Amino acid sequence: MHPILFKIASFPIGTYGLLLTVGFFAALALAKYLARQDGVSTDGIADLAITLLLAGIVGSKLLMVIVDLIGGVPFRQVLDPGYLRAGGAIHGGIIAATLAFFWRVRTLNCLTPAVALGQAIGRLGCFSAGCCYGTACTEPWAVTFTNPDANLLSGTPLGMPVHPVQLYTFLANAAIMVLLLGVRRHRRFLGQVSACYFVLEGLGRMVTEIWRADLDRGVWLGLPWLSTGRLTAFLFILFGAGLWGWFASRGQTEVAS
Repeated sequence: MHPILFKIASFPIGTYGLLLTVGFFAALALAKYLARQDGVSTDGIADLAITLLLAGIVGSKLLMVIVDLIGGVPFRQVLDPGYLRAGGAIHGGIIAATLAFFWRVRTLNCLTPAVALGQAIGRLGCFSAGCCYGTACTEPWAVTFTNPDANLLSGTPLGMPVHPVQLYTFLANAAIMVLLLGVRRHRRFLGQVSACYFVLEGLGRMVTEIWRADLDRGVWLGLPWLSTGRLTAFLFILFGAGLWGWFASRGQTEVAS
């Protein structure tokens, strides 16, 4: 685990940020490849991807701030540059990015699997940074974080074996990408791939939340099991089901590439 990969003078280069960058370009490459298969011009894919990236960053930070303010974090703390260095709440980023490109429905089939790929690589960044850490674990594959930077930046418990939940989520996102590529090959209506993404992402998050220990992300109604991640995951499932019904009812069929 290396939250800080190296420093340029006194400026730290974080492993999390670097892997997010790798994830972005990997997702962009996949989106362009799928766009060419769909006969969609790739000229605007890069511009749209940058729009989604910016929307995702703003959305993830915004949801993190909202949850923390509701949880009692002082307003002056959320303005601290060190606080804003945290990755944020991923579902807030997904929601904002979805709003940013929803009107470009034709591009959803090529962009959605790419989102899952970017998420998967980003979770490796989480593991490197020690954020999104897991509960105590006695299994052989438990990991023990020891880097003080992880504790300083994310409150990661040090010297205690925990579930590598970041790697569980990496595997879940990678599996979602593979499943979406399969759905894409056999899709029957416009928007089917995106509808499946939200349902699968929600189900995957419901499961991985079992091993998440960073409850500073917030719980709702005083129920420890109703974390922010699980609540947004449930809303994702409902949204995906609604998208499926809406797109299917429109009758816009496609021939798989």
